[in-house]
Amino acid sequence: MIHEFRVRWYQAGFYRAMTEGQVKRAIAIWHRRAGKDEIVLNATRENVFKRPGTYWHCLPQYKQARKALWNGVNAHTGKRRIFEAFPEQIIKRMQDDDMFIEFVNGATWQLLGSDNYDSHVGAGAVQITYSEWALCNPAAWAYHSPMIRETNGLAAFITTPRGNNHAKTMFDTAQASPDTWFSELLRADQTGALTADQLAEAMAEYQDLYGIDLGRAMFEQEYFCSFAGATVGAIYGAEMSRAEQQDRMTLVPINWDYPVHTVWDLGKAVNNPIWCFQVVNGDLRIVDFYVPEEDDLDTWLDWLDNKGYRGNDYVPHDVLRTEWGQKKTRIERLRDKGRKPVRIPMVSVADGQQAGRMAINAAVFHTGDDERGQRVAHGVEGLKSYRREWDDELKRFRDTPVKDWSEHIGSAWRYLGLVWKDKREIEEHDRPKELVYTASVDGSVQGNMSVKDAVDAMVKRRNRARD
Repeated sequence: MIHEFRVRWYQAGFYRAMTEGQVKRAIAIWHRRAGKDEIVLNATRENVFKRPGTYWHCLPQYKQARKALWNGVNAHTGKRRIFEAFPEQIIKRMQDDDMFIEFVNGATWQLLGSDNYDSHVGAGAVQITYSEWALCNPAAWAYHSPMIRETNGLAAFITTPRGNNHAKTMFDTAQASPDTWFSELLRADQTGALTADQLAEAMAEYQDLYGIDLGRAMFEQEYFCSFAGATVGAIYGAEMSRAEQQDRMTLVPINWDYPVHTVWDLGKAVNNPIWCFQVVNGDLRIVDFYVPEEDDLDTWLDWLDNKGYRGNDYVPHDVLRTEWGQKKTRIERLRDKGRKPVRIPMVSVADGQQAGRMAINAAVFHTGDDERGQRVAHGVEGLKSYRREWDDELKRFRDTPVKDWSEHIGSAWRYLGLVWKDKREIEEHDRPKELVYTASVDGSVQGNMSVKDAVDAMVKRRNRARD
């Protein structure tokens, strides 16, 4: 025997779900220090010899994968964590640069980050694990899932909660689908992995660090798997919760009598989310959301044109830069393609975030089951996850957002908050107040208002007369 591993009693159900093949999807919402990565790595060792193939283990960020698992050392044993799970006797070769292992039977295992999920192509994986799934970019699973379906492989998700985000949504789906999913939520008072004294000590540490109320919220999230409330440090958390409570995540049809405008956070593909919105009768409607998959600006513009989104394109100040290999600025390229770029004024991040909060309070979001709704839902998850980082030394949240997958989604929304009211005021100003009919040379008669606008105008006149 080259390796001995003891499965703790509360880990047994998830371990069997990963190794016995009765389900192809598994999600474990376990408390902090319950051994989530440990159980997955050891289940993976068993699986690579049952079914040789490609195995991936994904963490929220690539650099985090290197620090936590590839270079991570077990403080109790002094051994690297990967060698505890994969003894050197079963390893044929290792590549440090890309955190890759080939086993003696030809199977491979590799670490990756959800911040570079699209960098792994080629042979489809037969197993993918997402560690700290609540912090991962949910687009990673959307990108990888066709590969797993093609190989009839296993996808496992392990995490502690981070508010009511995509991890909670997936867990609810899994709970409702026991024939195809294994799902489990384990609190620290259920597993016995930590003593009452250890839990009390952890609570005290959190409250010393974050204060009484926030400390308790953090503790209950980490050790009692609470989904209550928004992600700790969330910039738009309260506003997004209110939008859900007020049923403003709903079916929002596109009204083609009004232009569909776009707001950009210019960068490379995955760092350039585009919010697509309309202002209809003064109301803010979020009708689509687009994250390009390639870095060709012309491809992005073709996508918008094909969708019929030809309103203004609101872009940040760096639109005047030229790109590598290009002689024209981005704004010139937009104009050459027949777009209508509008530069967004420079304001502080804090002012932009406040404008973003006000925009969320005014918006309705299209989140139906169609492709458009799925795209907007991804943007919504980004707004929920857009958050500040805690500064341990200053004992407060930093002013700048955490630089993860949600940062650019939140930044683009900041820009939307700065521009949509101006568009509403322009459209309100330009909208005719009285119904006027005009006869054309062919004898047809055309009104200058839609039926709805004419009725609205009549109601407003009556209300004014009453006042």
